[in-house]
Amino acid sequence: MPQLFKPSANSAAKVSLLLTAALPVLLISVGSGISRSAANTGVGNRLDQPVPFSHQHHAWELGIDCRYCHTSVEESGYAGLPDTETCMTCHSQIWTNSPLLDPVRKSYETGQPLEWNLVNKVPEFVYFNHSIHIDRGISCNNCHGPVQKMHLTFKGQPFHMVWCLECHREPEKYLYVDEKNPQLTPRQQVFNLYVKFQSDPEGTNMSPRERALINGKEQVTTVKDLIERGRKLLEERGINKTQLADCSVCHH
Repeated sequence: MPQLFKPSANSAAKVSLLLTAALPVLLISVGSGISRSAANTGVGNRLDQPVPFSHQHHAWELGIDCRYCHTSVEESGYAGLPDTETCMTCHSQIWTNSPLLDPVRKSYETGQPLEWNLVNKVPEFVYFNHSIHIDRGISCNNCHGPVQKMHLTFKGQPFHMVWCLECHREPEKYLYVDEKNPQLTPRQQVFNLYVKFQSDPEGTNMSPRERALINGKEQVTTVKDLIERGRKLLEERGINKTQLADCSVCHH
């Protein structure tokens, strides 16, 4: 009987089997890459806003406390956005004729609130409480990136569930004390970081952890001594580590 396939067919068959086996892995990898890309998560993307508000100018250059605009960040799940009256506290006196602030003036005259486009938003099925994180000493920059350096606000983290769980499963890696100001409460420590940055932009008087935070990196540590200190802070701050990994904490 004559040979139906040439010897090269064996190689072709092996290659086709390998490609068939690799295809699902390739598809999963590509899909994962797309889902985690900035195009999907929005990380680093600046949204159009009714007014080009600069955190760098207000929070750093002018030294306005975050809580002046985000009034409920210490008390509720929602950080809050400033109403027009808050903006006009200053802008009824300065930059009164700036065309960039025309939407603010119109809002004040008509009583129609400005419609800001939310940069940071979790899915509807997720519950996030700002106040409890602030109360435990988790810095704004840990989730939002280097806000005080943003001329136009952008999303600093993708907010994937696995990212949240890294902190919830090992919170001792994220808690720390400002060694130069140990008398501060965790809440005070969060906002004092911006005061330190304003007076020392180079971070010469900051710890490596604080310098990382001010540049938008997470306050996580891998140093054993700091992790051990974090375990003690869990008890001091009344944090139930077991409870944090419970689904009902974020999903009701």
